[in-house]
Amino acid sequence: MAEDLYDILGVSRGATEDEIRSAFRKAAKANHPDVNPNAGAAERFKKINAANDILSDPEKRRQYDAGEIDAKGDPRRPQWNRAGGAQRGPFSARGFEGRPGATGFDDFSFSDIFSDVFGAGGGGRRTSHGHRGQDLRYSLEVDFLEAVLGAKKRVTLPDGGVLDLAVPEGVTDGQTLRLKGKGTPGGPGSEPGDALVEIKIRQHPDFKRDGDDILLDLPITIDEAVLGGRVEVPTPTGRVQLNVPKGTSSGKTFRLKGKGVRGKNGVHGDQRVTVKIVLPQDIDDSLSYFFSEWRQKHAYDPGRK
Repeated sequence: MAEDLYDILGVSRGATEDEIRSAFRKAAKANHPDVNPNAGAAERFKKINAANDILSDPEKRRQYDAGEIDAKGDPRRPQWNRAGGAQRGPFSARGFEGRPGATGFDDFSFSDIFSDVFGAGGGGRRTSHGHRGQDLRYSLEVDFLEAVLGAKKRVTLPDGGVLDLAVPEGVTDGQTLRLKGKGTPGGPGSEPGDALVEIKIRQHPDFKRDGDDILLDLPITIDEAVLGGRVEVPTPTGRVQLNVPKGTSSGKTFRLKGKGVRGKNGVHGDQRVTVKIVLPQDIDDSLSYFFSEWRQKHAYDPGRK
């Protein structure tokens, strides 16, 4: 025996349109296969959808209540009255009396359900077959180096589901990544929406970005500045050696070719390294005496033009 459509939605036969609509939303969200992976959820979802298809349409609901159509929407065999005439069923000499193609979804769709489930905004568009699924929007924070080098990340949805995505090498702050078909399902014969993920990049304690170039302030000692030498420089891909010439002043900028961010043209920018002379924390007597003697013989004014 077929299940009663009202029982499937969990409403009484006297339920209002709003009560039916609310019950359908609740049941569909709880049993949609993309949300509920439990066995049997897909079958329950089909029944819920079929029940709402009839009960949300006033004419179909009248025919179902009158016994003119069954739970599948098919016409029942005509019942004969005492006068020997057949009672009017869903078909007559004038044709089908219900609204052709009416489904009860005229003013809301599954995109409404998923907007409630995921708490995400978006928009759908009509296709030749029906309503395209709604796009869903998310925000994802990544580390500076993940943005420079690329990374595999997982977005956790409000309902506990996940989206796996590849953060491309060189992604910029505020850039939106589109995951095709990862939005809400579309109507019959229509494509699903997309997931739109906006990237937020966390600051790095040392590196900064200027277009496709990476900026770095590098502290060096006073003796490295005076005598010159090779110093280690951190880059996004590891440490490299930089040759600091003898007599390098604080504020001097060196360029490491190709150590920047990969641009949209596939070419890497550079890393610009600006040296900062840092004095020792404790100035001992020997260092003080040396510079005292040196200043008397080699005094100079760096601000002189």
